Amino acid sequence: MDSRRSLLLLSFYTYVLFFFATIAVANNDKSKLQNYMVFVRSASHTTDTGHKSSHSWHSSLLFSVCKESGPSRLIYSFNTVVNGFAARLTKEEVQEMSKHPWFVRAILANERYQLMTTQTPSFLKLSGPHGLWEKTKNMGEGVIIGVVDTGIAPGHPSFDDSGMPPPPAKWKGHCDFNSTICNNKLIGAKSFLKAGAEAKNHTAPVDGVDHGTHTASTAAGAFVGNTSIFGIPMGLASGVAPRAHLAAYRVCTPDGCEPLDVLKGIEEAVKDGCDVISLSVGGFSMPFHSDSIAVGAFAAILKGIFVSTSAGNLGPLTSSLANEAPWLLTVAASSINRRFVSTVQLGNGLRIDGESLYQPKNWTAKKFPVVYLGKNKNDSAGLCINLDKKQVSGKIVVCDRGINGRIEKGQVVHNAGGVGMILVNMEADNYQTVPDRHILPASDVTYSGGKTIKKYIQTRKNPVATFVFRGIVLDDKWSPYVADFSSRGPSLQSPLVLKPDIAGPGVNIFAAVPPLLDHGETRQFGIMSGTSMACPHLSGIAALIKHAHPNWSPAAIKSAIITTAYGKALNGRPITNGSYTPANVFEMGAGHVNPKKALDPGLVYDITPEEYIPFFCGLGYTDDEIETLIQPLPPVKCAEIKAIPQEQLNYPSIGVPLINGTEVIYRTVTNVGKAPASYSALINLPKGVSATVEPDILHFSRVNEKKKFKIIFKWDGNDKDNIFGELKWVSGSHVVRSPIALQLQSPTVA
Repeated sequence: MDSRRSLLLLSFYTYVLFFFATIAVANNDKSKLQNYMVFVRSASHTTDTGHKSSHSWHSSLLFSVCKESGPSRLIYSFNTVVNGFAARLTKEEVQEMSKHPWFVRAILANERYQLMTTQTPSFLKLSGPHGLWEKTKNMGEGVIIGVVDTGIAPGHPSFDDSGMPPPPAKWKGHCDFNSTICNNKLIGAKSFLKAGAEAKNHTAPVDGVDHGTHTASTAAGAFVGNTSIFGIPMGLASGVAPRAHLAAYRVCTPDGCEPLDVLKGIEEAVKDGCDVISLSVGGFSMPFHSDSIAVGAFAAILKGIFVSTSAGNLGPLTSSLANEAPWLLTVAASSINRRFVSTVQLGNGLRIDGESLYQPKNWTAKKFPVVYLGKNKNDSAGLCINLDKKQVSGKIVVCDRGINGRIEKGQVVHNAGGVGMILVNMEADNYQTVPDRHILPASDVTYSGGKTIKKYIQTRKNPVATFVFRGIVLDDKWSPYVADFSSRGPSLQSPLVLKPDIAGPGVNIFAAVPPLLDHGETRQFGIMSGTSMACPHLSGIAALIKHAHPNWSPAAIKSAIITTAYGKALNGRPITNGSYTPANVFEMGAGHVNPKKALDPGLVYDITPEEYIPFFCGLGYTDDEIETLIQPLPPVKCAEIKAIPQEQLNYPSIGVPLINGTEVIYRTVTNVGKAPASYSALINLPKGVSATVEPDILHFSRVNEKKKFKIIFKWDGNDKDNIFGELKWVSGSHVVRSPIALQLQSPTVA
């Protein structure tokens, strides 16, 4: 889809209307079967009894309420990430279940999650003689990454296992492909699509969407030499952790991902022995206890498994995040410095860079007449929906983005006899251009570049233009910048736990796709953009950290990633958003990921899973809602627990409610660097806010020693907008940086 901003808004509001209409229909039709996740209390005879026993017990519970409970009614039985079962039930049957002592709660699971893509190893300073791989001899060996997505392309060269050792002894999974396809790289592949109506047509873990193959190869693809795309050489391709093992769990189809299938995929990844779970899927904001990803991921961190997720693609709308839970790493998308340059050269000598994957080698650079036929904002000729052959034959045509697809516009120009197309961004698209595989010479230029071209056409009697195809150019000094489509914070569920956490490469990412004959070429690699593509970069980085520090908790790994991020682009200026204005924490998290620094952060803000319980009580969750989240931990009673407000969770970033003009924030850091060591506090805030750190020097005499500190904030009451700053703990080469967001309005929880 092209008119991204308007279509995103339209799809968002359409989705909301559809969602509530669905609820209304469900309420009026109690006899309608719908997908539910039913959480049950443990019984003594079910404890550690294995899958078959739990399946039988859950079947008996279902049958006790639903006398016609055939195999089609029970979708999944869960015994690892949660205790319960997924089933097709009526609202009346759920009401009947609620009367039984074994029942905790049931969640209607009708909302679908959506799918959220060789230069990045170099851009992340992993490859090369001085890169992280060479200096540390760490490519993720022995780490297992579980990719919960659309499946995988078996036999792809990115999943070749040359030189790979067998999987670790802890691996308990299996491969639904035959033994000649699964190997020491791709060690597992399973499919879970029982919750959707199309389940019968999608049973194998083969990727039919490109998405799962792309994300898996980004995280841990093997080295593949001499790659190309549409004739453009791309060099040596690999994932971020090229020696890590991969397991693929197919839970999504082209239509999206059923929450119950996603939850089952997470459970299998946990049971199989994955170290990192990569989830490039997500939905809209919802309470953590009702979000299948949040529920499954909490059980994963209980087992020490790191979970990386996508922030979502509804930017630049504020509070548009998916995957907000604080135990998840929530990844925003940023650009890399590579462009596929197609330069527009006007008759007056002015050159305007754009992008295109179609780079014909026999282009003569002859100048052709150039026309723009648009007369108003929604003119069909300006949008290249309909064109008159008499007006465009033999000419280069300027087309505005919007309504119809970008490549479709080129087809319209071609059919009308045009020789080339200049595609002009809408104002909302800002400076982010898209390299497409056009069918004719073309260039996607920025909105401002398009204005320059249109002005030239309007002021010249016989305007002409041509293209100069420059191929791959590594010159974008504004990179990394935050992609316009990347979802923004603050979080709706816990606004003072700052999200997203981090930014990683997610714009025009080159990675593996299922082999396909395209324009006479067997295509094995493709380019995609999205927070889906940013997420597996961080999954791979987490695998590198896990290899170096196998005993670190998921929270410690996340803290290392957040506190070592950097905030400046290649030009030395602050990282910007798509409008080239400085990005804040709600756009890019703590900044752009720095893998080398993340391996040696000095200090970490650690959180045990049990420490989230007072946080849940502080959010106002009921005991049953908390039990849904923390299974298999014992049930809790908030009345017996000292709740903490969300800003006091021991998180690496710091959200501060300055409603009353003053606030005290408490944190605890753990020394994971050398000892002895002393760290000094530096805090940077704009005028109008003062802060005091107590103590302002932390002395550590041993590794893993913990120290507490507090920050006293005071606000003069003049500013009305959010205020951003940072806290740094400095010791020699270690700089442990926490972004700060002071929110001047009372945070509301959705």
